[in-house]
Amino acid sequence: MSTEESQIRSTLNSYRTHLVASNAAGCAALYTTDGATMAQNFETQVGKDSIEKWYKLCFSMIALDVEFEIREVVVASAEYAFARTTSAGMQRKLASGESTRESNQELFVMQKVGGEWKIARYCFCTMNPPSS
Repeated sequence: MSTEESQIRSTLNSYRTHLVASNAAGCAALYTTDGATMAQNFETQVGKDSIEKWYKLCFSMIALDVEFEIREVVVASAEYAFARTTSAGMQRKLASGESTRESNQELFVMQKVGGEWKIARYCFCTMNPPSS
């Protein structure tokens, strides 16, 4: 594994750590200044401030206990890479306490900024079957 791939994996593992800790500021800090997150059922959030507000909104509604599997990391250039991951675990609705299985697939576009790999674009969607 190359140093670049190892650094990208480290960023993704940090993201997972902040996600399960419901740490909106920690999640947002891993993005580039003009980063974007494209979440299922939400409008695209662009820029760290919007991204942090979006995570705060999410963490006010749910808590996650998920594990990431990094399935692919491709370093495309000295500045850009992408990673494909899956995550699985539990999602707890804070209002009701109800827990459900969480299963997603994710695509991260990474950008090297100031010597660090940051999340430039992030998109995810559920792998759970549709509700009947």
